[in-house]
Amino acid sequence: MSLYLIGDLQGCDAALQRLLEKISYTPSRDTLYFLGDLVNRGPASDAVLRRLMGYGSSARCLLGNHDLHLLATANGARKPGRKDTLQCILGAPDRHAMLEWLRHQNMALLEHWGGQPLLMVHAGVLPGWSAEKTVQLAREVEAALRSETFVEFFQTMYGNEPDAWDEALQGPGRLRVIVNALTRMRLCTPDGHMEFDFSGATEAAPEGYLPWFAVPGRLTADTTVAFGHWSTLGWLGRSDVLSLDTGCVWGGCLSALRITPRVAGWDSELIQVQCQQAQKPGE
Repeated sequence: MSLYLIGDLQGCDAALQRLLEKISYTPSRDTLYFLGDLVNRGPASDAVLRRLMGYGSSARCLLGNHDLHLLATANGARKPGRKDTLQCILGAPDRHAMLEWLRHQNMALLEHWGGQPLLMVHAGVLPGWSAEKTVQLAREVEAALRSETFVEFFQTMYGNEPDAWDEALQGPGRLRVIVNALTRMRLCTPDGHMEFDFSGATEAAPEGYLPWFAVPGRLTADTTVAFGHWSTLGWLGRSDVLSLDTGCVWGGCLSALRITPRVAGWDSELIQVQCQQAQKPGE
């Protein structure tokens, strides 16, 4: 049995096929963990979703900002973007099945391998959240996504305020902060105020802001956090941080990290395939 963490697909099904061939993936034996942004900007988002749906429980998927954008667009809460490549899903005869499957995926996952915790999110974790708190808050968003009033959730999901967590938050504002942290954040202040426009290299961060994983004293410092979303950051493999968005849709690589649990901790191996797309970097 092998476990794999895989970065942002963004509709690049051909690259995923090459990656799965390279790792000799077998659904009955292996488990894939996808870190969000399954769709959009790439050429075959529909093929990606059909493939992952077919893998059943051997593919565990997180929702990223592009996945939520698809759901919001499909339900009339968001206008299609100029650079979207989602019509292959929106106009498909099995559209409903794909969207329903996507709506029931996770916002965060916490696993324990070799006695060590691994937290998986798409974008980031606020410094005042522990791993357990992050998953608890993710479940609140998942409940809204899976409820009968999910369309109302999408109608209030977008916005940059509030830009920081407060336990007293309720309703749409509370869910919006959780969504923004888990699917949009790259930078925040030491006291947890988020920034949403920056997507460049860490050394170019605006004054007063840090990469969320560089904030001193963050409560997930003792937990390995795996994430995607930040293609200009690229691969980063540390004991506390695993960054796996290596810019596949922008002509970079699609990356998988093979995790082999041991009695104490785990071993890991980075595996990559080139993904050639005619896109320019950006969101």
